Amino acid sequence: MKINKILTLFTCLSILGLSSCSSNDDNSTDLIEIVIDGATVTPNLGGANEPNQVYVDLSTNTTTEIARDSWDLGFSSGTEFRVVLNGSIYMATAALSATDIDAVTEDNTEVLTLQEQVAVGTYAAENIAFVDAPNGDLSGTAIAEVTEDNNNVYLLNLGFGLSNESAATGSVAVTGESRGWKKIKITKSGNDYVLQYADLNATTHQEITISKNSDYNFTFFSFNTETVVDVEPKKSEWDLNFTVFTNEIQGYGSYGYTDFVANNLKADAKAYLINNEEATLTYDTFTLDDVNSTLFENDQRNIGSSWRNGGGPSSLPSLKDSVFYIVQDANGNYYKLKFLALTNESGVRGYPEFVYSLLQ
Repeated sequence: MKINKILTLFTCLSILGLSSCSSNDDNSTDLIEIVIDGATVTPNLGGANEPNQVYVDLSTNTTTEIARDSWDLGFSSGTEFRVVLNGSIYMATAALSATDIDAVTEDNTEVLTLQEQVAVGTYAAENIAFVDAPNGDLSGTAIAEVTEDNNNVYLLNLGFGLSNESAATGSVAVTGESRGWKKIKITKSGNDYVLQYADLNATTHQEITISKNSDYNFTFFSFNTETVVDVEPKKSEWDLNFTVFTNEIQGYGSYGYTDFVANNLKADAKAYLINNEEATLTYDTFTLDDVNSTLFENDQRNIGSSWRNGGGPSSLPSLKDSVFYIVQDANGNYYKLKFLALTNESGVRGYPEFVYSLLQ
């Protein structure tokens, strides 16, 4: 995990008649308030292949980069036992009728049938059932809530590795080779998860116990390392995630999006869009008094891909310069945020840029 510190402006809070910062010989500490005004951030997705997921904490003005393929499953720390897939590499899954993981083989008729369906981007409306609810609602995970009953085995499409191809300028190349399939079964033991996993042709399986950690939204597991891995910052220490994302096209099922921005819905970070062409409010003139909290929705796609034009057969995606966003962070602060760029100076995707200011 790599932490990048970005410029943060500090000012002392005027209190008890104090109007400036001071350091006393008795080591007493003045109350300090972080003030962010016009901070410019360039999340490093890593270029047109977008190999990184980048977490942004607005209140501290920091970013955290992790490799997009460094994890596979996220085990919720909430009261329910829910498990999410890594949608940034287009994973998908379906329940099998079997409850014995060792009895499932790659030539099983049910497995062979489902392998033709369990994938992202098949343009079949029903395949949305094989991915997590794109809005971030944990009640809509592709893997059913884990209970103490005899849970089913799941066929797991591991999605795609990172691409090594060179994308044309302004385009992207985010999918590498297929990562193949696994079979998994998840049960619970007290307040822990128990994950059983194996290759499809295996007659025995591996098992690991995964504990919840209330400081984080999820505990993450990687099949590459067969261990728990660090991914997200603590749940109160990030607000936005720049990532490749599995979304839905109504009527056509799951579909992959690049240059996507998800908000930390699990920690109540939200946003809403303002279009200058449809409103009298502008980014420069917007103040805290203009915030309309009724416009925040319980959806992790509050920003999503709405900050860019999607492009088409004869055009590349481009920045929307008429929109800006109001963001409520995980700590209850409000910001205004505007995107400045979709690409770097050479026109290469994977280098978004935005500016934001704390509203106070």
